[in-house]
Amino acid sequence: MPKAISNNTPSDASDQETPPGPTETVTIGDTRVTLLGTAHVSRTSAEEVARFLASGDYDAVAVELCPSRYRTLTQPDSWGETDLFRVIREGRAGTLAAHLAVSAYQQRLAEQLGVDPGAEMRAAIDAADEQAVPLWLIDREVGITLKRLLWGVPWTHRLALVGGLLTSFLSREKVTEDDIERLKEGDVLESTFGEFAEHSPRLYNHLVGERDRFMAARLRQEVAASRRSGSFDQGVGDGVETGNRDHVLAVVGAGHLAGMVDELSRSDAADPATTIDELNQMPPRRRWLRAIPWLVVAAVAVAFVMGFRQSAELGFRLMGEWVVINGALSALGAAIAGAHVLTVAGAFVAAPITSLNPTVGAGMVVAAIETGLRRPRVTDFDSLRSDITHLKGWWRNRVARILLVFIMSTMGSAIGTYLAGFRIIEQLVR
Repeated sequence: MPKAISNNTPSDASDQETPPGPTETVTIGDTRVTLLGTAHVSRTSAEEVARFLASGDYDAVAVELCPSRYRTLTQPDSWGETDLFRVIREGRAGTLAAHLAVSAYQQRLAEQLGVDPGAEMRAAIDAADEQAVPLWLIDREVGITLKRLLWGVPWTHRLALVGGLLTSFLSREKVTEDDIERLKEGDVLESTFGEFAEHSPRLYNHLVGERDRFMAARLRQEVAASRRSGSFDQGVGDGVETGNRDHVLAVVGAGHLAGMVDELSRSDAADPATTIDELNQMPPRRRWLRAIPWLVVAAVAVAFVMGFRQSAELGFRLMGEWVVINGALSALGAAIAGAHVLTVAGAFVAAPITSLNPTVGAGMVVAAIETGLRRPRVTDFDSLRSDITHLKGWWRNRVARILLVFIMSTMGSAIGTYLAGFRIIEQLVR
């Protein structure tokens, strides 16, 4: 049974001027796991991680990273391999935009503090490589977390989430390193959405609680696999045989420390694979929510039929208003996003048609047109991380602008659909 032990620091930590971050040690079977709480944009946290691993006390390193975030951190040029057409076609443009906005916020904090975001994770990766010990990626894919966050809470909480993201991104208030270090105190949430999640248990659960369970399950899974094999199974790259695992260092955000200790200390924990599968599933969409777009289409079609039954003039007028209102608002959204003039025209044509087919979104078509007309250059991918830290950069960078075009044209079409619908009903009941 895993159980909590007293706080643990390397032997030389007491000699440092900077006090160590929060740590806890638990046991999983015969394996000790020391969890080190860090702040994701803190120079002190990066130095702490390097100091812990320099002690040579650890036989494996676990980090709060998923495979995609690991690639972004270790291969900063990997953005250039992004297939935007595929992202748009698979409906992941909004998720990618949200991921970029979060990255932009952390990058802005990092610029103020003079430290790269994720420097403590980078230090752990480098130390694991230098010492030839296994590296485990234990966090859930960021895209899954964002989707569960979006679809697992009421629409009012979604507004708070989007508002928190925009506020964090647009704010230019200076943040000191002391402020960042306070993230180590207690159960503090991820900095980007913290203020909003603190007042919403459901947001907190998706953002922090679920990931506490996921990372605890991944640790159990890796420890069990290593015990079965009798050697270290390196999580990234080739395995390196170094004997039985005795001590693992897990580098995680301080806000996850207490929750992970609770999970790892439970004697009734479910099978790790079962927990991981459960937490990777998308929340079931309510049937009535899935039916709304089709009900809107049916209502519009019925309205057109009723209009033509009254008179051909009314029927054509209703169709004309549907096209003008829906198309104009989607085109306006594309124009605000800085789309090409032909993309704006495409939005005007596509939105009234796609709004009558819920399987194809206006934003998907419009963003594809923009991508074809202004295909991102290598320099756009190279400068993406720096451009998105400034509001103007979202319009200047072609990759970011395509995502804006997708979002703004989609919003315009959605608003236009309901405004045109109300307008049609108004004319039918006169």
